[in-house]
Amino acid sequence: MLSGANDRDAAGRHIDLNCDMGEGMTTDAAIFPFISSANIACGGHASDEDTMRRTVELAIRHGVAIGAHPSYPDRAGFGRVDLLGSGVALEDLPEIISRQLHALQDVCREFSVRLQHVKPHGALYNRASRDAWVSEAICRAVFDFDPSLLLYGLSGSELSRAAPAISLRFVSEVFADRTYRPDGSLTPRSEAHALIDDAASSVRQVLKMVKEGRVDVFLPDGAPAGDTPLVAQTVCLHGDGDHAVEYAKMIHEALENEGIEIRLPAP
Repeated sequence: MLSGANDRDAAGRHIDLNCDMGEGMTTDAAIFPFISSANIACGGHASDEDTMRRTVELAIRHGVAIGAHPSYPDRAGFGRVDLLGSGVALEDLPEIISRQLHALQDVCREFSVRLQHVKPHGALYNRASRDAWVSEAICRAVFDFDPSLLLYGLSGSELSRAAPAISLRFVSEVFADRTYRPDGSLTPRSEAHALIDDAASSVRQVLKMVKEGRVDVFLPDGAPAGDTPLVAQTVCLHGDGDHAVEYAKMIHEALENEGIEIRLPAP
């Protein structure tokens, strides 16, 4: 899972801030002013045509790039259940992903805007991080849909290797509110210390990842285990937390105070 040296553009002087949107949260509109790209749910785990339309309108209003956030077809579990081998076969994934991309693209065409990127959601994201076959299936689905799209995924994951293999541009993502294991993977949500539950700690983690290309890591029992390198090209701010707007505002301000510009990944 580990990445090598951080390839932050211009020595880390700019970063993309992304947030998962259109998932039925009441905070979406308040978060948009603080981000540069939005991952919009497109029917797999959440959202419908009207929600996608409203979310795209918000993105346009705030000058935020639009990305698709496809998932397993799992509205009941909010896309957080790994359905592969249990209702979903590997060969089903390209069609599942393509169907969701087309749904959001249709909405974007109404407003004469285009998709910038794709970021898998939840259990599909986590599976792709460690599963080369799933990563390849996702990359092929995105490439066949539109090879110019960016693919957002966990820094150092299997997706980061599968995407370049078919000339799909990969953007390494890090997380503001999740803790990390020594191998660079995210601590599973099922563990008590998986989430960072105060804004100050989240800000410290983001600044370390963006400025130093490193993140503090923890053992399964929650004990600190030093830090590890990663590549930070985009930072995910989750929109479904209790203090999502507060986190977004504080992280945005902290980065700007450090002279780090918030903008999309460089072409």
